[in-house]
Amino acid sequence: MNTGSDRGTSESVSTEPDAEEAPHESKAPAFIKANRSLHLSWQVGVFIVGLAVIGAGVAMLVLPGPGWVAIFAGLAIWATEFAWASLVLRWTKRKVTEAAQKALDPKVRRRNIILTSVGLAIAAALIGFYLWKYGLTLPWNIKDQ
Repeated sequence: MNTGSDRGTSESVSTEPDAEEAPHESKAPAFIKANRSLHLSWQVGVFIVGLAVIGAGVAMLVLPGPGWVAIFAGLAIWATEFAWASLVLRWTKRKVTEAAQKALDPKVRRRNIILTSVGLAIAAALIGFYLWKYGLTLPWNIKDQ
């Protein structure tokens, strides 16, 4: 177990935190961080604004709008004040980057193009069969039966 008492030896322990392990620091102005109750109020406000943006993003998943962009923006708002949100945002960025790299892989792109082409061919065949069997009758041309 290394207690850090061997700092004078050639195998000294680095005291500088890595970029991954950097302590989280609030992005609030200095005068707000100086007062505990004001800083707590600031954090509550940041939480409410982030929650509102994330809530709007969730609504935009089913409504028109950039839902995922809003969700990530709300998470970024939270990450300005909360260490857990910063960790989640860092993890999300890493996963999105990995997915983008995987999507750019030529084998994966070729597979996706083939699957899309097969799906479109099946859909076209089904639409063609339906039109052959029933014809194209628009709703406003249907006679009373």
